[in-house]
Amino acid sequence: MCNTNFSDSIRYIGCDDKTIDLFESQYVVPNGVSYNSYLILDDKIAIMDTVDRRATEEWLDKLEQALAGRTPDYLVVQHLEPDHSASIQAVCEKYPALQIVTSAKSAAMLPQFFTMDFTGRVTAVKEGDTLSLGSHTLTFVMAPMVHWPEVMVSYESSEKVLFAADGFGKFGALDTDEDWDCEARRYYFNIVGKYGGPVQTLLKKAAALDIQTICPLHGPILTEDLGHYIGKYQIWSSYQPENEGVTIACASIHGNTLQAAKKLQEILETRGVKVSLFDLSRDDKAEAVEDAFRYDKLVLAAASYDGGVFLPMENFLCALTAKAYQNRKVALVENGSWAPCAARVMKGYLEKMKKIDLCPTTVTIKSTLKDADVAKLEQLADELLG
Repeated sequence: MCNTNFSDSIRYIGCDDKTIDLFESQYVVPNGVSYNSYLILDDKIAIMDTVDRRATEEWLDKLEQALAGRTPDYLVVQHLEPDHSASIQAVCEKYPALQIVTSAKSAAMLPQFFTMDFTGRVTAVKEGDTLSLGSHTLTFVMAPMVHWPEVMVSYESSEKVLFAADGFGKFGALDTDEDWDCEARRYYFNIVGKYGGPVQTLLKKAAALDIQTICPLHGPILTEDLGHYIGKYQIWSSYQPENEGVTIACASIHGNTLQAAKKLQEILETRGVKVSLFDLSRDDKAEAVEDAFRYDKLVLAAASYDGGVFLPMENFLCALTAKAYQNRKVALVENGSWAPCAARVMKGYLEKMKKIDLCPTTVTIKSTLKDADVAKLEQLADELLG
């Protein structure tokens, strides 16, 4: 990673947002998020994407300062999601000659987001089309469903820069000193995770390019050890486990199911297993989703509720289903005082997923954990690790 001033000709003009509480109104971002935008200064000038409306005025000021009296020629729109496109109308109104360069699908969707008339101001490009700015040339690579259908990325050949849209993004403002892998992983699986196939397709296209810098639309510019970041994306997008270990996702009403989950954690850890335990009623669900994909084994532990499963578990399973969870070994623990039924519901979700190796034993607890239940948890640990 590096700071934002990595080139004399390519300038960072994005903005940090440290006041946002929930990204996409659902993901906790304690360290905020960055809305990245870039400016290529050459004979012709290209703006690479805009920013969320929360930062429009700040961004326009940064753009004006970086232009130093010049006028931009092109606005390259790689992704129309509002956190990157909301300032399009504002910048087009400020610079009336500005031409938008984007994919055909994006061009068709523009009127859905804005009230201005874009007639004569939009050029739709396709795979392999180029835009010469002088000594810099952009080549456009279509990336549909990474993670919207209109997405494209752009490769600048003279400085070997990949403008990667939402690819290789992460949560966190740029002034946050934190591990890239953790927040990029949480970002990937919760934002892009469903679309592993399209990401694999894009990675194959990128493999043919000589890339020295990756400029994502969220998170830091990447300039060093690019093999590490690309390698992570290869693992994540192919739905392979990143590490050996067990994620225990627990939905407990009065604490009894959580007691059983903690006992299973203890059993597994005494055997040298890495365990990540989440109380789904209180912990960040996005982190639970992240670790469910990170590790090769998952335990679902839930109380029965209203003839089904306690809702925090159902919500978690809905999230896993939506993100195409697959290729993992899974074990079940259920709790119920008179008619345990959580396992039935959890199995129903798992049956719709691909390549799930379900342990044959389901541990059923009647209200509170007993010595006999501990013995069953020991057996479940054997099956899970076997």
